Amino acid sequence: MESEFIKVVITDKKTVATDYGILELTPVGGGALPPFTAGAHIGVKTPEGSMRQYSLAGSPYERGSYRIAVRADRDGRGASRSMVEETSVGGVLEILPPENNFELVPADEYLFIAGGIGITPILSMCHKLWADGQKNFRLIYCTRSREETVFAKELEAAPFASNVTLHHDGGDPERIYDLWPHLETPGAAHVYCCGPKVMMEDVRDMSGHWPAAQIHFEDFRPVEVRRADDREFTVVLKKSNRRLRIPEDQTILETLRKAGYDHRSSCESGVCGACKTVLLDGEADHRDLVLSEGERGRFIMICVSRAAGEEITIDI
Repeated sequence: MESEFIKVVITDKKTVATDYGILELTPVGGGALPPFTAGAHIGVKTPEGSMRQYSLAGSPYERGSYRIAVRADRDGRGASRSMVEETSVGGVLEILPPENNFELVPADEYLFIAGGIGITPILSMCHKLWADGQKNFRLIYCTRSREETVFAKELEAAPFASNVTLHHDGGDPERIYDLWPHLETPGAAHVYCCGPKVMMEDVRDMSGHWPAAQIHFEDFRPVEVRRADDREFTVVLKKSNRRLRIPEDQTILETLRKAGYDHRSSCESGVCGACKTVLLDGEADHRDLVLSEGERGRFIMICVSRAAGEEITIDI
């Protein structure tokens, strides 16, 4: 069943180091928001028009509002920049109910590793554990500088501040935090990591000898949506009897929106399956992480995938 959008109003907004925005969201007209669990995320329809996923940073025991943090990706498609630059207190956004692909599993001990904006879901986990009286966790949070450390003041003032290590490397590779002493010998802890791709790849490499069930990652950008050699192609809409030209710098879904189609979507990152569409003719350049090999001749994820040739036909 397709989830209903929830209208929320921005009741607070803070900008951190120009590129980061922290937004507090409450229901339009009052009322309650759906409950969430630590590590959960929501889908947000950005001012730019695309859907993006943002982790919830607050304690799951505080039900009156949601809190998200957004980094404006200067090399992206504009959705995250619109969240930081085009939103303001009093503005209204549409969101989807919380989902969780980064669940906090029961354990006696935790090691949290965060980089940059990746602190968001992990902060929620820390709040939950502390509220539950479980204090056997450690957070290592790595950023370039104190000024670019999202939630720095909150972490320094938190009751679990003694469990937190804040490390600033100034962008110098020689000053990157050495995680190996924490991962060299497998222990009882469950390791949760969220941050830049390089950090997560390093943690994967360093924890390869750990039991797989103890290592957890969160990543909303696992697929390469844009490539340097992308080119225009045509999509034939069978039901609508229309032909649309897809520019090299737009996805099928984005072009459909500009043409007036309100097609269902959620993550727009090729990981959730919401925009799965029947492929009637032509060969697709699949870039998703959803479709099985058996499905790839019959379906296409129009949020990320393109035509392998000049034209494809889809069931819209």
